[in-house]
Amino acid sequence: MDLARTNGRHTQTTASLRRMLVPLALAQFICSFAGSNMNVMINDIKDDLHTSVQGVQVCITLFLLVMAALMIPCGKLTDRWGRRRCFLIGLAIYGVGAVLSALAPGLGVLILGNSILEGVGTALLIPPVYILTTILFRDMKSRAWAFGVISGMGGVGAATGPLIGGAITTAITWRAAFIFQALIIVIIVLLARGITDPLPADPDRPFDIVGAILSAVGLVVLVGGIMAADNNVGLMAILIAAGALILAGFFAWIRSRERAGKEALLSTSLFRNRTSNLALITQNAQWAVLMGTSFVVSAYLQVVRHYNAIQTGVIFTAATVGILLSSLAAGRLAKRFRQRSLILTGFVTAIVGIILLVFMVKGNPGAWYFAPGLFFIGVGLGVMLTPSVNVVQSAFGENLQGEISGLSRSVSNLGSSFGTAIAGTILVAGLADPKRAYGIAMIVTALIGLIGFGAAVLLPAAEPAPGTGTPSPQPKTA
Repeated sequence: MDLARTNGRHTQTTASLRRMLVPLALAQFICSFAGSNMNVMINDIKDDLHTSVQGVQVCITLFLLVMAALMIPCGKLTDRWGRRRCFLIGLAIYGVGAVLSALAPGLGVLILGNSILEGVGTALLIPPVYILTTILFRDMKSRAWAFGVISGMGGVGAATGPLIGGAITTAITWRAAFIFQALIIVIIVLLARGITDPLPADPDRPFDIVGAILSAVGLVVLVGGIMAADNNVGLMAILIAAGALILAGFFAWIRSRERAGKEALLSTSLFRNRTSNLALITQNAQWAVLMGTSFVVSAYLQVVRHYNAIQTGVIFTAATVGILLSSLAAGRLAKRFRQRSLILTGFVTAIVGIILLVFMVKGNPGAWYFAPGLFFIGVGLGVMLTPSVNVVQSAFGENLQGEISGLSRSVSNLGSSFGTAIAGTILVAGLADPKRAYGIAMIVTALIGLIGFGAAVLLPAAEPAPGTGTPSPQPKTA
């Protein structure tokens, strides 16, 4: 990395860039942690708040869904309000939601605090993380390293969520896990004082309110339909069809806005980049595999095998170790191998892990039969999270970073929602025959991984030139 980098009128030294990366990476960690730590609290929350496993699943899925639904509009808002301001506002809303969740007397208040406020806060603070990283780290190698740190922290947050959440829940109470989140938010706010925004905010930039509503409502209705599968197949079909129609209306709306010369919520040009589109599919599949596996295994261990929170969390240490090892090696791997190769390798490794989770667990009552499969899944995800993000973000110039960052994070969180909703619904609906339901849920998760693998196969073999998404004339040789 060069001793200094110049971006417009701003010059950042290597040391100052790394200092700014700390709160950004820590923010990704805590948001990913929040998406998975509740998985080991299912029984505790269910008993304390007098609800059901499905009620807790709804709370978890809604948190992921709110993030996905609002990530695109919030990514656009960064242009109007500024990246740093959106980041700090998001942290504040998230912190309030964490405290409210800790004090929740019932499921409704928990949904308000965790699913709504933490979801809104995350949607505001995450796009600036990726926009600032893309703008501040100018060349492909330093940007790959920075994304490796952030994506690695995201993967570690998702993987350690069950372990840390389980330890806190068992030692104190599940409510203390939300206090832990609030304390981390305070630390991030203090560290964020050193963040500078390289680009000025544009308060007069138009904001597509109708587009924001259509995109958010369409995603909520679509995922709501998936979650209705275990109660009413007819309602599921109606909601999925309605969600698809609303999203089709959203795309028609943004096209009409562009034809009229008005600014739309998303530029349709984002969807004309084949490389970016394929990499977005891989992102969606990666997080669907991670969160789907996390919920299914956690729920199975607690509801069927009656493990407590810390026992469940300890079993997930295998996935944590896998992600840590592969994430720490992400920078070196990016220098030696093409990003496409890393993504393909990651999916193959994760799918092998899922197969192990199905066949090693079958007929074996011991907890440690889960470890090899979870380890392979962790390694696979750690290998491919960073290159997928880098391919997407690097496909566009600075003028589209707000939009592509919001779209990228929305697609990833939508994958998390799909994974929890689809695999989780299969498991919850089949608890009368839990072993069969577990196997089917994991097989469906593996199929999602195969979809991601197929998209990765279609990625160009050459490295994309930064800002274009087209193959570079001098690709890596490794």
